[in-house]
Amino acid sequence: MDNSSRGPAILDQVAVTLSGLCLLHCLLLPFIVVILPFLGQFSDDHLHVEMLIVVIPISTIALWLGFRGHRNVGVVISGLLGLILLTIGGTIMHAAHGLIADRALTVIGSLTLALAHHRNYQLSREIARSRPN
Repeated sequence: MDNSSRGPAILDQVAVTLSGLCLLHCLLLPFIVVILPFLGQFSDDHLHVEMLIVVIPISTIALWLGFRGHRNVGVVISGLLGLILLTIGGTIMHAAHGLIADRALTVIGSLTLALAHHRNYQLSREIARSRPN
């Protein structure tokens, strides 16, 4: 892999990791709160806005850089769909409809975004391999 494709690949890997952390947060936090009651005081601070501040720019840059190479619009659309679901789930749905609606959208959004980044990474690697050294 040449240096020009290393940056987007790293961003995709970071984005997949962040999506995975978001997914773990959404699925494990309720169990942690039940098991360790003293953590219940932190349940209102659900970290979505803070995570979105990190996830949105990294994902946008990674998807854009990958798209410049592979030109697969489907990857970008699925990534944007994941970001939209995460944003709606962590903000509007959390405030208006509660934890279950919040978790449902953020889990679906995290998985959608992670799959988009994984595909973005695969396509970027294929492009890098096909280039002559």
